[in-house]
Amino acid sequence: MITGELKNKIDGLWDIFAAGGLVNPLEVIEQITYLMFIRDLDDVDNKREKESAMLGLPYKSIFADDVKIGERSINGKQLKWSVFHDFPAGRMYTVMQEWVFPFIKDLHGDKNSAYSKYMDDAIFKLPTPLLLSKVVDSLDEIYELMNANQSIDVRGDVYEYLLNKIASAGRNGQFRTPRHIIRMMVEMVDPKADDVICDPACGTSGFLVSAAEYLKDNKKEEIFFNKEKKEHYMNTMFNGFDMDRTMLRIGAMNMMTHGIENPFIEYRDSLSDQNEDSEKYSLILANPPFKGSLDADAVSSDLLKVCKTKKTELLFLALFLRMLKVGGRCACIVPDGVLFGSSKAHKAIRQAIVDENRLEAVISMPSGVFKPYAGVSTAILVFTKTGHGGTDKVWFYDMKADGFSLDDKRQPVQENDISDIVARYGNLETEADRKRTEQSFFVPVQEIKDNDYDLSINKYKEIEYVPVEYPPTSEIMANIRRLEQEIKNEMDELEKLLKV
Repeated sequence: MITGELKNKIDGLWDIFAAGGLVNPLEVIEQITYLMFIRDLDDVDNKREKESAMLGLPYKSIFADDVKIGERSINGKQLKWSVFHDFPAGRMYTVMQEWVFPFIKDLHGDKNSAYSKYMDDAIFKLPTPLLLSKVVDSLDEIYELMNANQSIDVRGDVYEYLLNKIASAGRNGQFRTPRHIIRMMVEMVDPKADDVICDPACGTSGFLVSAAEYLKDNKKEEIFFNKEKKEHYMNTMFNGFDMDRTMLRIGAMNMMTHGIENPFIEYRDSLSDQNEDSEKYSLILANPPFKGSLDADAVSSDLLKVCKTKKTELLFLALFLRMLKVGGRCACIVPDGVLFGSSKAHKAIRQAIVDENRLEAVISMPSGVFKPYAGVSTAILVFTKTGHGGTDKVWFYDMKADGFSLDDKRQPVQENDISDIVARYGNLETEADRKRTEQSFFVPVQEIKDNDYDLSINKYKEIEYVPVEYPPTSEIMANIRRLEQEIKNEMDELEKLLKV
């Protein structure tokens, strides 16, 4: 979470936009994202140049040559943030408006790429040189604080805080899944170098970025020293769909900043007939929307066959099953109601996952995980598409803490179950003998079937009651009589004093 000086700086940046006449939170976050992307391009380019020099690897800077902007050809170095941020306000504004912004819009040569598609209609909206100068100075201060911050999640936390500005302005559903929850889910499913990964409700591409970082950290040699796997990683591994073009634009820039050259990020209503993907992906990571508007007439008939409903959380589960290849895995977040809802659609989707595929884990999360955006209780489902069953027992875990307070402030705390969840899930063979009174345990599939496919942990968890011994009733009554007598005596003494 963003706190202290960094929070104040971001609030100050927001105030600068408001004072300059930009008050629509969606427009503000777009403009901030463009500028962060421009600054990141410079930082990433400098980093790669240094790595290239140290390792002796070939690298050509995107700013190295003259760049053609319209009919003009200019020195690419002038487009670097570290160069133009020292220009006088008027000249900086001209460079940004006439050179830098057109440059980033045409940065990706492939006009069909995700980046190009969502930058085509991007508009530079800062109205005056003075406003741009103040914003650039403010961003420099924010980056200085981010670089000094030891948290590896600080960039994601900044995005989360910015997106909170949208949520607080009344736009439904515009909030990030906390980075530490995303990372936990990614670590649990352990992406492979040949996976084809999809998030059908990708937003700012948080799950895709986290999966990319995990692969870079854990499968670096396997991917980057193999030409085919590197090409797959850069171009065909990551796929994301969303219905908000602003989020797609941010997501595409987010992926590119993290070194993914050409992710497939597309404007698409995943639940409609527009989405024909079937048995295409080997890994799905998602936190689909729990509520919001749904055009019932546009919902794919394939999904309605699995569960006839208007509830998006159920339809997305049916979608995941359709989109996964046989053997493909899914880790997704669902509201608690999915686990125990009694409607025909609720039971149908749970039965499909348990009977026709292999449900592996249900992690119950505390209701404060998504605060301050929402207080809904949620769970993580982990399952594998088999098409012919395979669930013999399901692992349940009762998460009680995620490293942050469970109130609106979400301050860091000592209690954190995340590393324990990842460790236990990675060694399920050692979980077999755990009792139902412990934090995690297995439940046989037959017991789940007998309970109408109820997947709520409270249905199976046993609470260990410690017997408390009380004194005999006669002793309790004697104590009460004694206390009454003491009160009477004190009242008599008080009455005497008042009469004096």
